[in-house]
Amino acid sequence: MKFICSLILLTAAALADTQTDIEYAKVGDVSLKLDLHRPQGENPPLIVYVHGGGWRAGSKSDTPIVDLYDKGFAIASVDYRLSTQAVFPAQVHDIKAAIRFLRAKAGLYHINASKIAIIGSSAGGHLAALVGVSNGNSELEGKVGEHLDQSSDVQVIVSFFGASNLETILSQSTQEGRDFRIPALKLLLGDTPDKKLELAKLASPVTHLDKHDPPLLLIHGDADPQMPPEQSQELAKAYESLGLPVTLIMLPGSLHGGAEFYDEERTTIVAKFLDKVLR
Repeated sequence: MKFICSLILLTAAALADTQTDIEYAKVGDVSLKLDLHRPQGENPPLIVYVHGGGWRAGSKSDTPIVDLYDKGFAIASVDYRLSTQAVFPAQVHDIKAAIRFLRAKAGLYHINASKIAIIGSSAGGHLAALVGVSNGNSELEGKVGEHLDQSSDVQVIVSFFGASNLETILSQSTQEGRDFRIPALKLLLGDTPDKKLELAKLASPVTHLDKHDPPLLLIHGDADPQMPPEQSQELAKAYESLGLPVTLIMLPGSLHGGAEFYDEERTTIVAKFLDKVLR
């Protein structure tokens, strides 16, 4: 009995780890990779995390939600083609490929991928929301990766200060926000939204909503100079109009990111929100 208990403890410890640079797909010569942070225990619920960086920068190594690991969630932090490499919707095609890969390999990595949460920050928050509300959309599904038989659906969304409507974002922006956002949008879409109307619409989560969309948690600073708070408010209002489950948390005086978005209070809120769906 002592040997069996020791073996169980050893197995559990071996499963609590981080695996970096797992290739989930390849597009031409571009290898798409993710890092998997796996807590102790068998088959923990899975979060797919999408980093920010104005769609043109950042990497999977930037994972500010890492404290959710201590709440018992596996976190797959995903790299995707940046807008300097490919225009939209390549980014969404890549993230959906990562989700399909993780479902196909759930047994190998000892994760529960029957229900998946997607979380993102800033540009990643926009992409996370878009992936989450476009379940089954053929234009956004793409054909990246080797597991097209798997579902890319997610069951719950958390967006930290992300965009929701690329057709209204510039009119809502401060001058500082426009100075940052216009070049970023030109790279993402190939030009400004008014000159890429159909693509801007395709890239806007608010245009994809239906009554089957998953629960959504939005967290935004009400003094954000880069990403208009109205973007989260607009998405929350659209969710509410359809009777969909949505929670909007506005942080008074908070800017574009900061430690307060990922502190113990916010981490507990996010964990409880995810628990309702994933456990």
